[in-house]
Amino acid sequence: MAHVITRPCCNDGSCVSVCPVNCIHPTPDEPDFMTAEMLYIDPETCIDCGACIDECPVEAIYPDDQLEEKDEPYLQINADYYKDHDVEGGLVPPRKSPPLPDKELHVAIVGAGPAAFYAAQHLVAKQSVKVDMFDRLPTPYGLVRAGVAPDHAATKGVERTYASTANKRNFAYFLNVEVGKHVTHDELAERYHAVVYAVGAATDKRLGIAGEDLPGSISATEFVAWYNGHPDYAHFDVDLSGERAVVVGNGNVALDVARILVSDPAALAKTEIADHALAKLRESNIREVVLLGRRGVAQGAYTNSEFLALGDVRGVDVIIDPDELTLDPASAAAEADGSLDSTIATKVRLAREFAGRSSTPGNKRIVFRYLTSPVSIEGGGRTEKVVCVRNAFVDDADRVAVTATGETFDLPTGLVLRSIGYRGTPVGDLPFDAVRGIVPNDGGRVTAEAGGDVVPGLYVTGWIKRGPTGGIGRNRLCGEETAAAVLADFIAGTLTDPAISRADVADLVTGRGANRITLAGWKAIDAVEKSAGKSAGRRLLKIVTVEEFEKTAATAEG
Repeated sequence: MAHVITRPCCNDGSCVSVCPVNCIHPTPDEPDFMTAEMLYIDPETCIDCGACIDECPVEAIYPDDQLEEKDEPYLQINADYYKDHDVEGGLVPPRKSPPLPDKELHVAIVGAGPAAFYAAQHLVAKQSVKVDMFDRLPTPYGLVRAGVAPDHAATKGVERTYASTANKRNFAYFLNVEVGKHVTHDELAERYHAVVYAVGAATDKRLGIAGEDLPGSISATEFVAWYNGHPDYAHFDVDLSGERAVVVGNGNVALDVARILVSDPAALAKTEIADHALAKLRESNIREVVLLGRRGVAQGAYTNSEFLALGDVRGVDVIIDPDELTLDPASAAAEADGSLDSTIATKVRLAREFAGRSSTPGNKRIVFRYLTSPVSIEGGGRTEKVVCVRNAFVDDADRVAVTATGETFDLPTGLVLRSIGYRGTPVGDLPFDAVRGIVPNDGGRVTAEAGGDVVPGLYVTGWIKRGPTGGIGRNRLCGEETAAAVLADFIAGTLTDPAISRADVADLVTGRGANRITLAGWKAIDAVEKSAGKSAGRRLLKIVTVEEFEKTAATAEG
């Protein structure tokens, strides 16, 4: 019997480190780890020890004889990875870390998302390292709380790992504290050996087409924040009066948006979706969501696990026109000679299976339109339709390129959501690469410019470090790399000792109007949300306003 990794896989690699026979790949040491959709267990090497099950933070691993019917395709998905990836089993030698100097290291981390926590986890493992984590929001966990879809509760299991880090004696929260307003970067630099920015990519990419700013045209970023109860979007307005919504993009966020729009509100009512969003979705008239993908099915940016899961949404048909499943020349040639990458091959196979299914009268619909781009959004004062153009592949040996044809068509709709990626924004006075949307850095060490000199004591991790690519697993590797750079610089003696004690930071931010929320305050918030959720038959019931967060936290702050 072998074990199988299924859809909730978070890629954080916890399972890799405990596997005694190295049967889980790609590992963080392998190049594919940075781009892998998920991790895979080699059925030929697995010895059924169960160590990975105990370690998995999102409960994604099962013995192959205990899989639910809907998860049985993962038997093949796991095995397929090893068709074109040559890996070897065997014991993984432990890594040894050099000793730290005989003094404390003080680190400020700005941001409280996955990359921030993985950096903190690596740092607080050393008792002499003190970490203070700052975030302008009253809550931690970043996009795990405000970005992961509410019906993907298993993925949020990584919060347990983060909570364990926050409980360390050498860790402290400064939640509800905005760097740049309540405390400046220079003040942090004076009080800490190192300052690590883990602020993510704050904005979405634009389409750059006419009508993009009409009412009814919004970003998926805003919509996701709204249904996840982000306090900045508690009063955001979404018009769900029409029967069709159009989502531009076909990554996992686009699939999340489409799924939430057509899911049965009764099913969503069992999740941690924000109450204001649930109320609006109960009144929704949306019957169809159309996803527009600029390129072909082989270039779909969604993961196979999320694509497969759409077929399990009750009362919803996935519609794909077989004639639109055109492969680019390179993929078609690779498929013909049997060399097509296993992940892409699975993506194509699943799309063909969806295209072969019959529709059910009365069901809602998620429609995939490949090789299609929006040309403009039009309407008399608000969104009424999207004008689209059909694309065709261009013969280009270096990349998969497309060009617009002369064929256009209209999609009547009152709601358009752009979901074509995130983009980083400048961070205070830090150096910034406007082309890539990142702070220039060398392995996490901030540089004056790309390839320039390192700025001592200043670091980045996560999307602001490498751009908005990869999920939880890649953020773990990214955070650990930055933390290792901080420790290496401390050992090398290149970090300047703080000129001022960090002991005054709490009074400093309070004096500037911050209602700081500590670990005790966050635990009070968490307890209230979970208690309210239990009473309602849900995982938790989210607080969504800053005022209520502060009021709840105050009961424990003392």
